[in-house]
Amino acid sequence: MTRIIADSCVDLSPELIDRFNIDIVPLGVFIDGKLYQDGVNIHTQELFDEVTKSGILPKTSAPSVATYIEHFSGEEDAIYISISSKLSASNQNAHIALDTMGKNNVYIIDSLNLSTGIGLLVLSAAEMAQSGMKTEEIVSYITELTKNVHTSFVVDTLDYIHKGGRCSATELLIGSLLNIRPVITVCSDGTLDVKKKIAGSRKKALLSMVEDLKKDIPQINPHRIFVTHTLCENDAEFLRTEIEKLAKFDEICFTVAGSTIASHCGPKCIGILYLTK
Repeated sequence: MTRIIADSCVDLSPELIDRFNIDIVPLGVFIDGKLYQDGVNIHTQELFDEVTKSGILPKTSAPSVATYIEHFSGEEDAIYISISSKLSASNQNAHIALDTMGKNNVYIIDSLNLSTGIGLLVLSAAEMAQSGMKTEEIVSYITELTKNVHTSFVVDTLDYIHKGGRCSATELLIGSLLNIRPVITVCSDGTLDVKKKIAGSRKKALLSMVEDLKKDIPQINPHRIFVTHTLCENDAEFLRTEIEKLAKFDEICFTVAGSTIASHCGPKCIGILYLTK
């Protein structure tokens, strides 16, 4: 059976990783000069605790070429689905590793996405592999499926985006004064864009995502939908209730974003992620 590989930005729960036997390649997270491995020896709550204590935003790094060589070893066919190549060097390092090894039974797919936007593709690939489909058929299908992933999320605080150099001090000040919460989406080319700037309550921002979901209902694949967050379980339950009002899904999956994604979006970030037909 084809082995499915993903990097830790996939943000799948341990239960889903075990259920579908996904091989995870951890990204690096630097906190106050010390290097950790995302999901191995650093988790989201620990990351936020360290940021609160030090006041310094963590830095993240793609897995090394050597790490990819280790994960790409083996005789069986394998498919690696990476975080968007526009957001990380992970995809590039994976290609360098594969070229170094000279293997022709490992395939690399650029998800053009992040978090459980990648997860939707990874689980689809795993289900196809479990059904006995050929590796080349899975690669072809999943590559096309990248166009059908819808990813949007609400950022609760601009502090992490500011510390990461993604918004100016002026934008931070204005956003904080007006209680602006950006709704960020992943574009078709794998980059990020601010879809909306919601001024007012957090609930208003959450309902904005629900309204967008409602408009897409006729085109949504009802097999699986994700609600992924950085430790805001009550909001996740609120979104579950709203989603269940709109449509019947085979699975509504709840996951906590790992340390890599959390390093860039901060606490109380939450997203709705799904596939369209």
